Amino acid sequence: MRVTINQVKEMKQKGEKIAMLTAYDYTTAKVIDEAGIPLILVGDSLGMVVLGYESTIPVTIEDMLHHTKAVVRGTKQAMVVADMPFMTYHISLPEALRNATRFIQEAGAQAVKLEGGVTVADKVRKLVDCGIPVMGHIGLTPQSVHQFGGFKVQGRTPEAAGRLLEDAKALEEAGAFSIVLETVPTPLSALITQKISIPTIGIGAGIGCDGQVQVINDILGSFTDFVPKHAKQYAKIADIMSSAIAEYFSEVKSGKFPTDQQSFSMDESLLAKLTK
Repeated sequence: MRVTINQVKEMKQKGEKIAMLTAYDYTTAKVIDEAGIPLILVGDSLGMVVLGYESTIPVTIEDMLHHTKAVVRGTKQAMVVADMPFMTYHISLPEALRNATRFIQEAGAQAVKLEGGVTVADKVRKLVDCGIPVMGHIGLTPQSVHQFGGFKVQGRTPEAAGRLLEDAKALEEAGAFSIVLETVPTPLSALITQKISIPTIGIGAGIGCDGQVQVINDILGSFTDFVPKHAKQYAKIADIMSSAIAEYFSEVKSGKFPTDQQSFSMDESLLAKLTK
């Protein structure tokens, strides 16, 4: 059985910290799932760490469906949450419902994630009413990076902090089962966490959240363009890959690879007719 939204909510009630990671492919998802991580996000961050875009904005729904299917195939226990990409839920309620349905029905995700608070509460309510679990996302919402003028901390003024609290309450009232708080000052995210009954999952939002989410490429050190302030590198996979690739290249050039161990034999007498 996969982790359910009720189990996620119970984690907050029990004071159990929630761990969440991103995944974009079958192999990575399988490793994360087997490690016991309860929530896996197929984030539109794949636009940057997988597809090489400068932001998440160019990511399409077809991109997201493709990668979500792979992650679902690699998991058995974790709840898979799929990001709805830029402008796939903003235009109208029917379009938001139609696109969210594709993630659940076609891709096999168990929930979707929408960026925004008060402005998307009506969409969240409609999806939930139709049986689609929704995770909210407020603070620094990457799909609005141009409006924010870059990747900046959100909620540092009284007015901005008040708006974020309103956003969180609006999402809770609309039926979201949890909310991602991104790049929000620690005291504010702790206050929001206390003020709402659903779990908060932070990324660059401090220890006061009910859980944490990180981009898998950041914590493994496989994405080398930059390291976000909120990320801790638990490994440097890029260095390991580089060393292994260099060794492979050297052995192929020198004729050391492959050896008999990586090759297949046969009765060479069977080749006699071919050599006549």
